[in-house]
Amino acid sequence: MTTSAPKGDGRTLAERVAEADYAAKVCEAVARIEAAPDVGAVLGLMKSAVNYLGAEAGVFTSFVRDDATNLSYRSLLACDSLWGVEYARNGWFLDDPWLHHALCSASAIHASELIPAIAAQRTFCEAAAKFGFASAVIVPAPSTAGLSRVGVLCLGSATEGYFEADGYLLFRCLAQGLAMELHHWWYRRIRDELIAKVKITDDDLTLLRHEQQGHSSKVIASALNTLPRTIDCRFQRLTSRLGMANRRTALRFAELY
Repeated sequence: MTTSAPKGDGRTLAERVAEADYAAKVCEAVARIEAAPDVGAVLGLMKSAVNYLGAEAGVFTSFVRDDATNLSYRSLLACDSLWGVEYARNGWFLDDPWLHHALCSASAIHASELIPAIAAQRTFCEAAAKFGFASAVIVPAPSTAGLSRVGVLCLGSATEGYFEADGYLLFRCLAQGLAMELHHWWYRRIRDELIAKVKITDDDLTLLRHEQQGHSSKVIASALNTLPRTIDCRFQRLTSRLGMANRRTALRFAELY
């Protein structure tokens, strides 16, 4: 999803941060994200928060990887929509240094501190600069699922060195709050979509909880007053609906959500 980025007004980051209502405006937009009913609403709030923070461009990416090696990327773009097109066309998610940082660190960092390791990453950084990220801050949004589910918020300015100035500390703190709220919203969105698609039942969750405790089909059957082969059949149907290879990967997938 995309929307146009706010245009710079010539003020420095220090001047933006010094405004009396700076933090209040950012926090008001961020606080409304949890109740956003759809992607369009959360995107509008993200755009407002990015603007209030003093950035000209913003990208939030949600990354999910389960044990079956399924990868999922979802992005919200508060920048030139062509950036999303170029990103997908070039397959940059494979070498994205911003995402790579989020996968190995929970700390916000200036993009200028990330040294491209390969040619594809240098190409990525050069292209990003042309799309409003000449100066950028990378804000990871970690989760309890570790590397299996992370988010990363990237905030940019067309002015080189814009974020490497006075006012950065407060900016970073507020940006981290925005990143986490966006990450939580996407997580709930994906979870709700899965529940609706797979039609998970209480009986399914009971099976998965037994699997989580390491119970065999015989033990589960005894607890549920049925036969082991019935439990095996129920697991087969459940793993098929989840698109997983076996009950263990089905459990891991369920634990992510």
